[in-house]
Amino acid sequence: MNQIILSILLVVIGLISGFGLSILFNYYRENGTSKKIEAMLEKAKKDAEKTKRESILETKEEIHKLKLENEKDLKEKKNEVKLSEERLIQREKNMDKRDELYQKRESILDDRENKLFEKQKEIQDEQVKVEEIKQQQLDLLHEISGIGIDKAKEMVMSKVKEAMSKEITAYIRESENEAKLEVDRKAKELLVSSMQKFASDVANEQTVTVLNLANDDMKGRIIGREGRNIRTIEAITGVDLIIDDTPEAVVLSSFDPLRREIARVTLETLLKDGRIHPTRIEELYDKVTKDMRGKIIEYGNDALFELGLTKVDPELVELIGKLHFRTSYGQNALQHSIEVAHLAGVLAGELGENVALAKRAGLLHDIGKAIDHEVEGSHVAIGVDLVKKYHEHDVVIDSIASHHGDAAPKSVIAVIIAIADALSASRPGARNDSLENYIKRLEQLESIGNDIPGVEKTFAVQAGRELRVIVKPEEVDDLASHQIARDIKEQIETTMQYPGTIKVTVVRETRAQEEAK
Repeated sequence: MNQIILSILLVVIGLISGFGLSILFNYYRENGTSKKIEAMLEKAKKDAEKTKRESILETKEEIHKLKLENEKDLKEKKNEVKLSEERLIQREKNMDKRDELYQKRESILDDRENKLFEKQKEIQDEQVKVEEIKQQQLDLLHEISGIGIDKAKEMVMSKVKEAMSKEITAYIRESENEAKLEVDRKAKELLVSSMQKFASDVANEQTVTVLNLANDDMKGRIIGREGRNIRTIEAITGVDLIIDDTPEAVVLSSFDPLRREIARVTLETLLKDGRIHPTRIEELYDKVTKDMRGKIIEYGNDALFELGLTKVDPELVELIGKLHFRTSYGQNALQHSIEVAHLAGVLAGELGENVALAKRAGLLHDIGKAIDHEVEGSHVAIGVDLVKKYHEHDVVIDSIASHHGDAAPKSVIAVIIAIADALSASRPGARNDSLENYIKRLEQLESIGNDIPGVEKTFAVQAGRELRVIVKPEEVDDLASHQIARDIKEQIETTMQYPGTIKVTVVRETRAQEEAK
């Protein structure tokens, strides 16, 4: 298209050039140069004709080329239109086929619906007949049994409730047993783990102290003239001196370890000094008594340092040290308290509780024993008053009050202290109890249970810490079982001396047995 325009422009330019040349020719002719102008005009015409012809040729070629391209595009579009028409025709055919299929399916569904309707009508007719037969049977059953429908429903419901209640009870019992087994297993794991992590020396405190002498002549000096020295020693120390045929030894006897220790140190100092007479004995006794207070405070500080405890009142530290000279069934009270504190700390750590507070409660749980021989009341009540006086934590007070079951525990640490106390007291070698006394205590326990009317058999288990009483179910009911447990508990408390606590369990079992033949 551009070529055509260019050709036309060239033609126009040629015409204009010819017109201009003609003017020039006329001009030059008028001026005597007509020949040159004619020549130039002729040349211009030739050039214009040549340019015109070339432009026309180029225009024709361009038109032909455009025509070919247009024909090609038109042919391609015709082909595309033809393909589209074919696809549309194919789609129409497919749609027709689908219509036919849908019409067939619709007709089949109509047939099925008619058949279903007929079947439903038949079923309804059958249900009516069944209901009539059912009503006839119910009327006949009512006539035979004489029981109405409401009464029958009530009986069935009661049977169902009874069966369901038994199943629910059995399920609850099974769940409780599984929970108890899991709790026992977990508790044993915690206790075993705690005991494995803590180890202490096994040693028993005795009621006598043996003082070795350089020679037997020292016995006479201890006795003194007419027994004045030995009487003075026994009077001011409160300790019995046993001087017998045992070679080079004197036995100091007292149930108070503090008195025995003061007497031992006093006597050892007298023997080293050599001056043994009543006045000197009194002087040394006063000095040793004062020095012993410093030693008691040292015992208390050592216990606190071992457990890593701080901020304890100085008077309470002295009371802790005094526990070193107190015993319970031959077990050193301070060592027992330290052992309980260690075990309580380990258990508290396993359960995610405050370890330092558990150790503090464990160390102070028997603090009342430090002065229970000086103050009226049980060591539990005395201990509670002491820790309240020194403003200890409420958990410590709760642990002391509940570690023997005198009060219900209010915290997890209080329960831990009770467990740790039982572990420390019941471990082998912790308390001095001979085999003979142990057997006598078990026999006495069983005889108390066997003497109760209605009791079939009694068993002392758990090293005498639990008494299991089997009663005769035909003679003793559930309420009487509770009464028997209380009677046995009261009798044990009034007639026996025993360490720790004893649990009384009364078992009443009823068995129903039949034999299928």
